[in-house]
Amino acid sequence: MAQAESHYILPSPKFDAPTRVLIVVSPYYKDIAQNLVAGATTAIAAAGADCDTIEVPGALEIPTAIKLASGAYDGFVALGCIIRGETTHYDTVCNDSSRALSLMGLEGICIGNGILTVENREQAVVRADHTAQNKGGGAADAAMHLIAIKRRFTKTGSGRIAPTSEHILMAGEAYGDQGTT
Repeated sequence: MAQAESHYILPSPKFDAPTRVLIVVSPYYKDIAQNLVAGATTAIAAAGADCDTIEVPGALEIPTAIKLASGAYDGFVALGCIIRGETTHYDTVCNDSSRALSLMGLEGICIGNGILTVENREQAVVRADHTAQNKGGGAADAAMHLIAIKRRFTKTGSGRIAPTSEHILMAGEAYGDQGTT
C-alpha cells in the first residue's frame, strides 16, 4: 500500500466564546462511521467547542439534515462513507451530496465535509481511523476554521458578513504594515 503524501495542516482554532457544532453522520458502514465520529468529537473538544451528533439513513440525507438545523448551530460536520459499487449510484450519491454541501457553504453555513468517497472498504478504514488519517477530525477542523472566519467577518448583531475593522490586511502585507485611509 502506498504511503500518503505529507502535507501542511493549519493549526486547529481555539474558541473562548460558546461554539456549538452538529455532527451529521450516516452510519451505513457503522464501524467506519464510528471512527469518523471519534476523530471529529476529539477535534471539536480540543478546540473548546461543544457538539451534538445525529444520524441519518444515508449520505444523500446529510445535506438536508444540516439545512434543517442550520439556525441552531455555529457549524456542521458531515460524515459518512460511500464505497464504489457495481452501478452508477456511487457517482450520483458522491456528486449530489458534495454539491449540496458546497452550495450551503456558499450561503454562509460552516460545513466540514468528511464524507469519504472511496473505491473499497480498505481505503475507507485507513481514512476513517482517528489514530491515522483521521478524516473525521480533519472535517471537524475545517468546520471550525470556517466558524472562526465567519465570526471574524460578521458584524456583531447584524447577522451580515462584513469586515470587523476598517483596516484590511492585503496580500503581501505584514501585520502592522497597513496604511491609513
